[in-house]
Amino acid sequence: MVSGFTGVGVELDLSCSTSKLLRSQTSPSRSSRCFRKKKSFTLQKSGEIFNAAKELMPGGVNSPVRAFKSVGGQPIVMDSVKGSHMWDVDGNECIDYVGSWGPAIIGHADDDVLAALAETMKKGTSFGAPCPLENVLAEMVIKAVPSIEMVRFVNSGTEACMGLLCLARAFAGKEKVIKFEDCYHGHADPFLIKAGSGVATLGLPDSPDVPKEAVYETLTAPSINKEEIAALILEPAVRNSGFVPPKSDFLNVLSSITKEYNALLIFDEVMTGFRLSYGGAQEYFVITSDLKTLGKIMSGGPGWCLWREEGYHGDGTLSGNPLAMTAGIHMLKRLQKPGSYRYLDKITKQLIEGILDARKAGHAMCSDYISGKFGFFFTEGPFTTSTMQREVTLPISAFEAGFTSLAHTPEDIEHTIAAAAKVFQQI
Repeated sequence: MVSGFTGVGVELDLSCSTSKLLRSQTSPSRSSRCFRKKKSFTLQKSGEIFNAAKELMPGGVNSPVRAFKSVGGQPIVMDSVKGSHMWDVDGNECIDYVGSWGPAIIGHADDDVLAALAETMKKGTSFGAPCPLENVLAEMVIKAVPSIEMVRFVNSGTEACMGLLCLARAFAGKEKVIKFEDCYHGHADPFLIKAGSGVATLGLPDSPDVPKEAVYETLTAPSINKEEIAALILEPAVRNSGFVPPKSDFLNVLSSITKEYNALLIFDEVMTGFRLSYGGAQEYFVITSDLKTLGKIMSGGPGWCLWREEGYHGDGTLSGNPLAMTAGIHMLKRLQKPGSYRYLDKITKQLIEGILDARKAGHAMCSDYISGKFGFFFTEGPFTTSTMQREVTLPISAFEAGFTSLAHTPEDIEHTIAAAAKVFQQI
């Protein structure tokens, strides 16, 4: 596989009676979509802001993949989001398939979630002490994923995976941990060995700033000495080397191996939790892990993750803060509604099949999806297009997955397929 379907962008000559329609609609998933009348495309303001940012922040960004450094093109500075659409600072509008890298599963700036957050903020944004909302959300998570016995809320996927690593070693009484190449578990030192999307996009085998001592106890499969292994950690459906679902029975084999080695099986579900199904990868693949992280999918933006057992001391000023708990509660309530995951599967299937059918020029591609998560690869690439940013926002790297949401409409899918067809004609 050479390169991923990193973006499409052809200006569509579609008009709408008013550009305010999309911004003012009360339910993004229920209303029809239409684009504003075609306007001259520019990234002038984005360029100015990004150039200024480079003097203030390393690379001009706070997350490396946003800099477009190894994929080409102009970084886009966003102004607002609503439903399945985004607007940048230059006024360009596009259909979004990045979804803030996963959290926006019910769509951006959902009215019900925003209203709940507004009410919560009247009481304060952070207590540094327990609040009742933590109990409510913890009970919902435990009910959704029956193998989870207890949870600990933290503030990022990196923090959750780092905590699980300590917990697994303490429980097993051993130190070495196996990770799979190209799986990403955050930027804690022990995980930055062949860590997938970020370093892969930059063409780096490992992170050069991590000392050897920090990763000495981390092995990459298949380097295995069963007597030393405390745990095996992986993404049950990989999304940091493109979207790569597991082969049939692969996860069950891993479960058997870890039991044989007296080691723990850890599922990093920061991306798959509550996205593949309401019960995450465990429900979708009918398998139970010993420990797991769940993440930003259900929080709608304010971050939290969790793990299963007690026994690890990890402080966090904002852990369990009322805003994150409120967002999580209302996200899960929305996902509980009948038909939510059937709809995600339906529109994602239409998107994938439509784009593959649009490649009538004969471009060699492959793709896969589960529910609201998908990926493309051009197998005889590379594939590039200077117009990728004009109508549709897809992950900028071949090593990232794309996401649909409950706010994406059939019209969104049709517009995306039409844009893809025009790009295929140009390359």
